[in-house]
Amino acid sequence: MARTPTDLLTPADQARRAGLRRMKAVALGALVFMAVVFAISFPLQQTIPAFGYVRAAAEGGMVGALADWFAVTALFRHPLGIPIPHTAIIPRRKDEIGRTLGEFVETNFLASGVVRGKLESIGIAARLGAWLQQPRNAERVSTEASSAAAGILNALSDDEVQDLLEDLAREHLLAPSWGPALGGWLDRVVESGGHHGAVDLAIDNIERWLTANRSVFTGLVSRRLPSWVPSVATRLVDDTVYREALTFVGAVRADPDHQARRAVDGYLQRLAGDLQGDTETSARLESAKAAVFDSPRVRALAAEAWGTAKAGLVRALGDPESPLRRRVTAALVEVGDRLTRDAALQQRIDARVTEAAAVLVDRHRSDIASIITDTVERWDAQETTEKIELMVGRDLQYIRLNGTIVGSLAGLVIFAIAHAVYGTGG
Repeated sequence: MARTPTDLLTPADQARRAGLRRMKAVALGALVFMAVVFAISFPLQQTIPAFGYVRAAAEGGMVGALADWFAVTALFRHPLGIPIPHTAIIPRRKDEIGRTLGEFVETNFLASGVVRGKLESIGIAARLGAWLQQPRNAERVSTEASSAAAGILNALSDDEVQDLLEDLAREHLLAPSWGPALGGWLDRVVESGGHHGAVDLAIDNIERWLTANRSVFTGLVSRRLPSWVPSVATRLVDDTVYREALTFVGAVRADPDHQARRAVDGYLQRLAGDLQGDTETSARLESAKAAVFDSPRVRALAAEAWGTAKAGLVRALGDPESPLRRRVTAALVEVGDRLTRDAALQQRIDARVTEAAAVLVDRHRSDIASIITDTVERWDAQETTEKIELMVGRDLQYIRLNGTIVGSLAGLVIFAIAHAVYGTGG
């Protein structure tokens, strides 16, 4: 069932319609009053000449009232339903009015100079900073941002995210060869001696382990000796091996130029060279890399990690007391404090926002203004007429009322001048 224009009116429109009807009644009452005065004064002027002035005023008032009624009515509809040319202007030229209004807004309101001048006078950064300084406002921003982020996370398909992560991993981790990069990095580390700290750490750990695990050496060598060797000798062999191990590790730790350290340096240099070339070592590295990433267990762990991270983020975003939400709110308050205190930062932000807005409006102002044109074109002609008449019709009824008054005064003046001229001439 189609809706009537009355069904589309808002409460404010209903109030405007009541006011419009009252003013129409007042304007019509003025016309009727002039007609009654004219009907009474017209016959009486024959016996009482002074009524000629009354008749002229009433006649001019009726002419003014009728003329303005016609002009006002012609804006919205055909007077008395007669299709007189150049009437019903608004419903007939609705689309042209929309285009003209859009061009007016584009030219006078969406010019880059106008937008730039307005934004420069606002002080965007200072106002934003003062607003964000208030904890309740920062909390509002945090709440809205968290809600939006949680909505995005919930809307994401886990399978699609996992596919995306896998594609990214293959593109940035699997496809590139690791050997040259790792080999170059290792070469630079060895050349700068950056690995010495790691070697020292390893030696210290080995020494502590040896000290704490003396029993491991019991029988380590002696159990391989013939059974006829006396037990005293076997214990001596084990003790000797243990002491020699401690002595060797201590010597390596104490001597930065120890032969074992040079052996480690040589091995790392050879490994760096092998990784950077087309060697068996680099091939084995690439094979191991592919095996790790193609492992179903690794894929399952990646999927589990994403699910856990997503669930944790959603919970944190939804809890106003979560550390994440509190940190976001505190960060926003800090941003507000800095924006209010740092004049240089204010100027930079204001300049960038103003320039970006001016460029954006200048580039798309035709598209923005077309919203008005397209919206008006979609409006029904009857609904458009109804809306516009409710907005301005009450004031237009004052024109009718003023026309009645001005017309009566004009009729009276014209009659008085004519009577004076012809009376004198007579």
